[in-house]
Formats: sequence, structure tokens, C-alpha cells
Amino acid sequence: MELHVLIEGVLFYQATPQKKATLQKLFAADEEAFGSALDKLRLRLQAGAVRLLETDTEVQLVTAPELSEFIESLRKNELTQDIGKAGAETLAIILYREPVSRGEIDRIRGVNSAFILRNLMTRGLIERETVKNTHQFKVSPALLQHLGVSHKHELPQFGDFMTAIDSFNATPKTV
Repeated sequence: MELHVLIEGVLFYQATPQKKATLQKLFAADEEAFGSALDKLRLRLQAGAVRLLETDTEVQLVTAPELSEFIESLRKNELTQDIGKAGAETLAIILYREPVSRGEIDRIRGVNSAFILRNLMTRGLIERETVKNTHQFKVSPALLQHLGVSHKHELPQFGDFMTAIDSFNATPKTV
């Protein structure tokens, strides 16, 4: 498979800015080959809905600028809808287990949570930070303000829930 396709695959999968040096090392590509692959990818994406955004040190896939109004209308529509059971479930996991990785959220829920996490971030209810090359999710100050608390420990029965979660995690698992 060609290098530009592999780069696109990684950028799509990660959905966040990626360091050029890391990608170059991942694919064992010299600077010239890597630069050429980025040029091919940029050219190929020019006519579609996705573009290659590039800084001196990072690259990322982004939505084409000419779609900004359309995407913004979709985002506004999403924000008017209820977060639903899956959103509430995911939000509760983050509230009580933060900081927590997407892998841990998926393990607890038993399903892929990527769409729900994006939805909660778009609404400003959670934030994502990178810790040691891993994305960790935590609640946003806006969510705490909306809930009327200044710290998650002020949530009703927080201590009881944490004790129950710790007890569950300490229980030997049988398959």
C-alpha cells in the first residue's frame, strides 16, 4: 500500500493532530519520501470533503473550509437533541472515573464510544487531554457549573458510588 494512503489511514483513525516526526518514524520513511507522500495526500484530498491540515510539526485531517456553514448547522442541530441513554452513561463514567481513556470507557460500556465522546465534547460537557500519548477524558467546568457543583466530590452520594465502583473493580472476574 502506498505511503500516502497509510498516512491517511493513521490520521483518520487517530482523528487528532499527529506529529510528523512520529509518522515518519512509524513508516520508516526518509524526509523526502514522507514529504512527497504528504503532497500526494494533500493533492488527492483537494476535491473532497476532507483536507490535510499541516503545521511545521503536525498533520491532521479536517473538514474542507467550504463545508463550514453546513457542518455548523449539523452541529447546532446535534446540540438541540437529548444526549440519550448512551450519552448519559458515558458522561457518568467520565464523571466518576476521570481522567479515563476511551479504551476504558469502551470496556465499561462494552461498545465503541467514539461518536458519543465526540458529541459530548461538541456540547462542551467533557474535555480531552493527552497524557503520555493517550487521550484522557474529563468533565468540563461548564458541566460542573450546570450541575451546580464546584467539584465532582460534591455530587450526591459521590462517596457511595466510588466505594461501589472500587468494590466492583476489586472483585475477581470469572468468564
